[in-house]
Amino acid sequence: MTVRVVVAEDQSAVRAGLVLILGSAPDIEVVGEAADGERAVELARALHPDLVLMDVQMPRMDGVTATGIVVSEGLADVLVLTTFDLDAYVFGALRAGASGFLLKNAEARELIEAVRTVARGEGLIAPAVTRRLIAEFAATGRPVREPSGTDPSVLDVLTPREREVLSTLGQGLSNAEIAVRLDMAEATVKTHVSKVLGKLALRSRVQAAVLAQELGV
Repeated sequence: MTVRVVVAEDQSAVRAGLVLILGSAPDIEVVGEAADGERAVELARALHPDLVLMDVQMPRMDGVTATGIVVSEGLADVLVLTTFDLDAYVFGALRAGASGFLLKNAEARELIEAVRTVARGEGLIAPAVTRRLIAEFAATGRPVREPSGTDPSVLDVLTPREREVLSTLGQGLSNAEIAVRLDMAEATVKTHVSKVLGKLALRSRVQAAVLAQELGV
């Protein structure tokens, strides 16, 4: 399966480099390029890509706002590009529903694998960094969803198995790792993750991971 990607980055040289790297992968196709957030949203609406690779600091409309629109309209998954791993933009993008984030200094192979990972429905990129991000998110009490409370009763809608899946998400595990941990098929894990997100009104597995951390699941 070919992953169709829109690249949104305001610096033309950086954008060209990203397009070149992604284009070198046989299973990834760059279908559009945007130099600002407004154009990124326009292309997502017109092309319905699988994923938008979104810079956070762009003119006309920043990447956080653009991410919120793309995700809320169900246009594509969003993989956020950022310079700093724990800046306010990252928190904002994850609250907006981004599936994950990647540092701009990542190696070419890391970029390609990140796109593939998000396309598979697994939004936790660079586990070591993401787990630190989740812990910071939970520790600072930044809201990740609406309503944002951390009352454990919000989990009453989950089955025992779904609670187990939520717990593994909080540990930053991938679908394959969850399958091994809980002794189930990877396809079954994906189904459970989707149900967890739907029942808890969350937009991404990252938000689910943060909620698990907040509630100590």
